[in-house]
Amino acid sequence: MLVGVVGKPNTGKSTFFSGLTLIPIPIENRPFTTIKPNRGIAYLRSPCICREFKVIDQPQNSVCINGVRLIPIELIDCAGLIPGSWHGKGLGNYFLDAIMKADALIHIVDVAGATDEEGNSCNPGTRNPIIDVDFLDYEITMWLLKIIKKDWKRICQKVTTKRITLEDLLLNRLTGLSIKKSHIVTALKQMDFDVDTPVKWTEENLVSFTKELRKNSKPMIIAANKIDLPYAEENIKLLREKGYEVIPCCSEAELALRRAAEKGLIDYIPGASNFNILKPEILTSVQKNALITIKRKILERWGSTGVQEVLNKTFFNLLQMIVVYPVENVERLSNHDGQVLPDVYLTPYGTTAKEFAYMIHTELGEGFIHAVNVRTKRRLGENYILESGDVIKILSAKRRT
Repeated sequence: MLVGVVGKPNTGKSTFFSGLTLIPIPIENRPFTTIKPNRGIAYLRSPCICREFKVIDQPQNSVCINGVRLIPIELIDCAGLIPGSWHGKGLGNYFLDAIMKADALIHIVDVAGATDEEGNSCNPGTRNPIIDVDFLDYEITMWLLKIIKKDWKRICQKVTTKRITLEDLLLNRLTGLSIKKSHIVTALKQMDFDVDTPVKWTEENLVSFTKELRKNSKPMIIAANKIDLPYAEENIKLLREKGYEVIPCCSEAELALRRAAEKGLIDYIPGASNFNILKPEILTSVQKNALITIKRKILERWGSTGVQEVLNKTFFNLLQMIVVYPVENVERLSNHDGQVLPDVYLTPYGTTAKEFAYMIHTELGEGFIHAVNVRTKRRLGENYILESGDVIKILSAKRRT
């Protein structure tokens, strides 16, 4: 799955992205520093089951640090969006082309209200962040609506002649945008529109449907950035009162901590509420003061920088992903090479045991006999719904090649 980091210019998108991926990209206090999408690997944080089973694991597709499993996922940092981007204003075409391929969106909002609608710096408290949230939702909706309307007359004609359903026609029109048929069906049900006569839909009907489709196909979480500035805390309350899913964060603090950890100066696990200084003797006074400030103003006040929490909630809450550990040896919790708990899979909630077998390897799915729950040693049929943290052995009539 791909998650897009979005927002207007100069809100801290690139800093947020770099803090999660440690990819060095231009970061400046001005609009349109990012002019093309940047892709990178970030890591979800999940409790590893190695401590529950009292084993020393040997991760292959992820990392385990002190009982915390870090699972790689892909992020894309998009160029900034300004009002009118869906018409092509600014770098709107770059932005919207990129995010339409994402499965979920992290909207980086300057919660201190210290950037105007174009991304220029202004005094904290000047800008209402609610306006930024609403305008971005509008821009994405209108861009998606433009794509739908391009073939709308032809779609209506085909539905009228009953050659193909509206759901399938829309799915064909929106191919390549990470929009599934289930997203379209759900949006239509929520609107309760007549799917047999879309030619009767009004412009308002189309806009309403597109809004729902955006919410279903590209759910959004608000990363309330710049919590170290004045007005941030009261603006967070305003956003939550409007019903938004809001996570306070400070991307600058996260980036500083990860860079210090990368250099071996501190011991820091992403998402932690504290860190340990490893080499105080080589830190400059500026570095020491910066770390003290982060600890006092961010970690002690908010519990973490919030950046890792945003990422985790995007996958585990918005996208409803779960973690599952496949093994071949039930007693040793190992694969065929003897590696202990080598892999962890991110899979959507509702995945069955047989579907999971296909995720691992096509031949495992084709020859599926049953699965085994390692904890209980119970046999699991093909329709068993996996739960997060499950440790599963797949028995198949076919061997992986």
